[in-house]
Amino acid sequence: MIYCFDIGGSYISLGTASTDVAVTGALTRVGRVPTPARDRAAFVQALASLIDQAPGPEDAPVALALAGDIDPATGLASCANIPCLTGTPLVADLTAALGRPVVVGNDAACFVLAEATVGAARGQDTVFGIILGTGVGGGLVVGGQLVPGAGEWGHGPVVKQVAGAPPITLARLPCGCGQAGCVDTIGGARGLERLHHALHGVRLDSQALTAAWHAGDRDATRTMDIYVDLVADPLAVVVNAVGAGLVPVGGGLSSDAALVSALDQAVRARILRRTGTPLLVPTALGGAAGMLGAAILGARWLERNRA
Repeated sequence: MIYCFDIGGSYISLGTASTDVAVTGALTRVGRVPTPARDRAAFVQALASLIDQAPGPEDAPVALALAGDIDPATGLASCANIPCLTGTPLVADLTAALGRPVVVGNDAACFVLAEATVGAARGQDTVFGIILGTGVGGGLVVGGQLVPGAGEWGHGPVVKQVAGAPPITLARLPCGCGQAGCVDTIGGARGLERLHHALHGVRLDSQALTAAWHAGDRDATRTMDIYVDLVADPLAVVVNAVGAGLVPVGGGLSSDAALVSALDQAVRARILRRTGTPLLVPTALGGAAGMLGAAILGARWLERNRA
């Protein structure tokens, strides 16, 4: 048995899975509680209380899909939306507090691992998956294994300043990472909203904006055309560099099939490899992908440590 958590800035969700989860893709959902983002003791207690709702073997591991990272050199966590975890030796702390083995993976990496193992990209050797949610994330799986530290395409000053047809010159928007012109500044839902405001001086949430696009609104169409142009360039560079056979797309924006299709066509027009079939595909696992990826990490930990 594996306890698998999907941990975001707003909610903590728990599921359980068996050790053959990489074959079955089966999860049992246990529960969900708000994330105590600024209280470390309350955060640990939230995990423990959810585990108590699903009694299992005392040595069953706990696997986390976390919206953050663990520095492999120091073991310290970095988690912008759960500040009580930043700077802490998270794995060691949780192992001691919960009395169980703990495995942590970045949530975007867990998403890609699940899609490559039991989801949309099952059977592909090289899978680069992307998250277009509140922000932008990604991960890389080669030969069924996560590539540590790979996939963070959302940061770096790579967004061009001239885009669209007819072309328009845009200012490089500042990013939370300290740079300007990162994909994260325009690629996620908040970025899309910022782009629309920069172009037209109007504030719309991403759902209203995409709905207006589907309805043929001129300003929304202009925004979406420029959005696709800006995002497709850096994504095409990544696809060329890693040789991805398929790119699953998760996050809130992935629910818009027309947007995924527009990005797919734009990326395929920019890469060297020519293919008549879609390269970007919506997630097959939906909101369960992160939790499933964590479960797969947990199952692999068990396999390595009980051999």
